[in-house]
Amino acid sequence: MAAIITDQLRILNAKNFVAGIQSTSNSYYTFIGLPNAGDYQSTWNTNPPSPKDSLNDSNDYWDTMIAMKKITSSDVSQVVRKTTWSTGTTYDMWRNDITRSNPSQPSGSFDVYDSNYYVMNSDFRVYICLYNNATPENAFQGGPSLDEPTFTDLEPRSAGSSGDGYIWKYLYTIKPSQAIKFESTNYIPVPNDWDTDTDIAPIRQNASTSGQLKVITIKNRGVGLGSARTYTRVPINGDGRGAEATVIINNDSKIESVNVSNGGSNYTYGTLDLKTGGVPTGSTSPVFNIIIPPNGGHGFDIYRELGAFNVLTYARFENDTENPDFITGNEFARVGLIANPLNNDSSTLLTTDKASAVYALKLTSEGDAYQSAIFTPDDTITQKVGVGSTAVGRVISYDQSTGVLKYWQDRTNSGFNSDGTQNSDPIYGFESLMFTDDPATGGNINIIGGSVSLGIDTSFGSIGSPGISTIINSRTYFLGQSFVKGVAQPESKKYSGNIIHVDNRPSVTRSSSQKEDVKIILQF
Repeated sequence: MAAIITDQLRILNAKNFVAGIQSTSNSYYTFIGLPNAGDYQSTWNTNPPSPKDSLNDSNDYWDTMIAMKKITSSDVSQVVRKTTWSTGTTYDMWRNDITRSNPSQPSGSFDVYDSNYYVMNSDFRVYICLYNNATPENAFQGGPSLDEPTFTDLEPRSAGSSGDGYIWKYLYTIKPSQAIKFESTNYIPVPNDWDTDTDIAPIRQNASTSGQLKVITIKNRGVGLGSARTYTRVPINGDGRGAEATVIINNDSKIESVNVSNGGSNYTYGTLDLKTGGVPTGSTSPVFNIIIPPNGGHGFDIYRELGAFNVLTYARFENDTENPDFITGNEFARVGLIANPLNNDSSTLLTTDKASAVYALKLTSEGDAYQSAIFTPDDTITQKVGVGSTAVGRVISYDQSTGVLKYWQDRTNSGFNSDGTQNSDPIYGFESLMFTDDPATGGNINIIGGSVSLGIDTSFGSIGSPGISTIINSRTYFLGQSFVKGVAQPESKKYSGNIIHVDNRPSVTRSSSQKEDVKIILQF
């Protein structure tokens, strides 16, 4: 049995995904992670491997996660392919009958959404090409566009005085706030609220009130149509009503031009009724193609008209001294999306703007040794938590001012290699143990792995009054996590929610003076 998934399902899925993110009952986050990409593949930064889609790998993505940034309702948008207007380029034109046997011209695309029938101009205005000067003389390939469309009139028209033959219709302008977040190398945004935005209302209303049909193309000019003459109110018959055209016959007794004079309504197909309009059919009858707009007319449903089956999510990872969840001094080589993660040690949705996904220790020493201690990123740290029991972690970052050491724990510390294969003789055994302020008999609170041995500051924070900041030399330092007896858990609950997208990228080293705009494209 032959079957297809239509483009309209893809558009619907994209629209529903955006609505899901914007719903207050959901909570979506962009995450950054994997500070140790070189352990997974030596050539990672020149050739990042494709992510693996398995529940096992999803757990590893959580283990190496660093931080998360919430995606708000204004951080997601449906997007379409980016086609920037350029002089001398021949564009496709809108047609609703593009198939493998009747491809778009001149691109040769078999699907309207793969053809280049709309453009963004230099002022971020978006136009759809209704006619590209396709004629029998140029084999219906169209001609070069010479006039950049810049107008914002509601009715379609030419863009200038060059006579290039193009007819454009203005659709919308990308706002500066949209361009910053959602324009990328290959995509541009469409408005999320096309159906309700009052600024767009005139465009939507014009789609239904200005007449449906806009363009008729000439497939064959005919022969022997009589003397030069203009015929008006030539009816367009079909399943709609009211459309009419003006037909001009030239001195060669052929069709010179045909223009829609009344767009009518409710057409899904049509033909020019020359006989009723009094136009001679000649020795060779002319042939026309009535171009049918999308349902509702041009500008009624921008998602269907432009094929908005892609979604772009945006997140800015920017250092915040009052909530330093985003580490500095180490790398990340993975980004992704999580749907509905939970708060740590809770069944409630995580809703904070930022969240740390790592563990942290508040370290101290006699004197100020902690202020000169060095913990090298990705190095191993350990704590003896009992007789023959050692907690193992890997360094993410260390702040000499506050003594806060951030670290992660994954399966490579307890019996597995980074590729998932088993290590039969792990140094510290097969059990993953947590760092603790309250070690068992035979253990201690010393943290080994830095340039000096430091201890957990067990006096910092309590269950009733967690430590979230510290004052040093009259300056308040916010720590980004809540410490109880010098130990902080991730703000997000590990392995909760659903990781729905993963993207491996060359490593990016974070510094205190930089910010990263993470744009993720989802193709439905």
